[in-house]
Amino acid sequence: MKASDLFVQCLEAEGVERIFGVPGEENADLMISLMDSDIEFVLCRHEQAAAFMADTYGRLTGKAGVCLATLGPGATNLVTGLADANMDRSPVVAIIGQGSTRRLHKESHQNMDAIGMMKPISKWAHSVYTAQSIPEIVRKGFKIAEAEKPGVTVIELPEDIAKRDTDETPMVVAATRRPAADHKAVTRAVDLITNAKSPVILAGNGSVRKRAATQMRRLARKTGIPVVNTFMGKGAVPMDDPHTLFTMGLQGRDHVIKAFADADVVITVGYDLVEYSPEFWNSDRDHKIVHIDFEPAEIDQFYLVAVDVVSDLADGLWQINEEINRRHGDILPLFDIGKWGELRQTIVDDLAAEKDDNSFPMKPQRILNDVRAFMGDNDILLSDVGAHKMWIARYYQCQEANTCLISNGFCTMGFAMPGALGAKIAFPDRKVMSISGDAGFLMNVQDLETAARLGLNTVNMVWLDGEYGLIKWKQQNHFDGKHSDLKFNNPDFELLAQAFGIWGKVLDGPGQVQGALEEAFAQDKPALIAVPVDYSENQKLTKRLGDIDVSI
Repeated sequence: MKASDLFVQCLEAEGVERIFGVPGEENADLMISLMDSDIEFVLCRHEQAAAFMADTYGRLTGKAGVCLATLGPGATNLVTGLADANMDRSPVVAIIGQGSTRRLHKESHQNMDAIGMMKPISKWAHSVYTAQSIPEIVRKGFKIAEAEKPGVTVIELPEDIAKRDTDETPMVVAATRRPAADHKAVTRAVDLITNAKSPVILAGNGSVRKRAATQMRRLARKTGIPVVNTFMGKGAVPMDDPHTLFTMGLQGRDHVIKAFADADVVITVGYDLVEYSPEFWNSDRDHKIVHIDFEPAEIDQFYLVAVDVVSDLADGLWQINEEINRRHGDILPLFDIGKWGELRQTIVDDLAAEKDDNSFPMKPQRILNDVRAFMGDNDILLSDVGAHKMWIARYYQCQEANTCLISNGFCTMGFAMPGALGAKIAFPDRKVMSISGDAGFLMNVQDLETAARLGLNTVNMVWLDGEYGLIKWKQQNHFDGKHSDLKFNNPDFELLAQAFGIWGKVLDGPGQVQGALEEAFAQDKPALIAVPVDYSENQKLTKRLGDIDVSI
């Protein structure tokens, strides 16, 4: 058969159901081969958006999302989305085109070392040199992308290789079992936990993958230890569970930091240092840290671990739970979760303080309270990057894992709107909503056409302030309230929605969010809601949190 036909058969063997991308002439053979396959090709309007779609699709399903681009500028346009997926631990396989191998050794049209460019932002990147190697390369690409910790792999298929004949066949896909934890590490971890005076669990990105949340909830409830989650660990413990102390990560004081100020042992579960530096919660380096994760702890002077429990995360937690049962089953829980009731209630009251505010432009707190009240437990909210992300991280809490997706490894503007398409395709029966700033939203606005063409009812909320709000907030914090010129102009968002043939509305009063959401989700196409926001609340929050008495 033709090599491009074999490549598609290898994708089918991996269980690929769809590919997000923008093809070029160097992908022509592969695209024609796809026409005879059941694999759906989702034609996008920008390669970066395609990468974000594959990112969220992979993150939510656990199966590698696949994106495609041509050579040269097509490959470079993928880079930001792939870097985001890799640093946020999303399994993605990117397929890129390349010119004929007969001209890659010399100066030629659109010729560049795309694989060299991709290596720093991926787990593995390789070009196909012979048709016979396609089964091995595709199998390796998917295996590495999906192996913990998941990330990005890149496969380059030159146009002349795609045309060649081959008699190879796809490789059989076999599941890989992840190893159990070392029994001595488990014993040491349980020793530290049971002898602690005031332990706390820090749930990171990994805690919402591979059944880990179930075992971590069991650990918290069995022992009476409170759980704090990072931005990307939301929903690891339900927001109404007395064991959750909600979210940390604002790089400053907050009520939740008191849990770490009082802690002697910190049990980190699937915690990536890229999410939130340990310097912010272990500045005195006096915590005993139990690191439980798929990989050994990263080296950091503020993250000196007492014990590394390295294994499949869910299984490592299960082993710890079983050992605690064996030793202390008749006296569980080990700690009184009621000790943290006052702190938890302080946080709950703080988060609810502005929920009924009727000022306009709207306060972020009121917007998010209205959104949370409307969205179901299993519905999915995606946050773009900007000032709104900090408000979502603090105020939008979750009942279930993977119901609030925040780009917090690479922190990429433009992620949420196209990412919502990947989420909606992965879970068509759930409500899927993105929240973006007016800066980030316009970075990938072209793929509203993709959503409209596919008839995807994603609801895209845009917070309007006409500035790069997060940059302004940070500058004001560091330079005594001063900031550089960060203002810009916006389009008429209702007319913008009309131009794309979708439903759109700009709110002009504070009590309109839930009604607009109801109308937006009733559409059979995408919807756009623009909300003027009062970002004077940014500095008020900074000042209020700065007055909290927390020693750490």
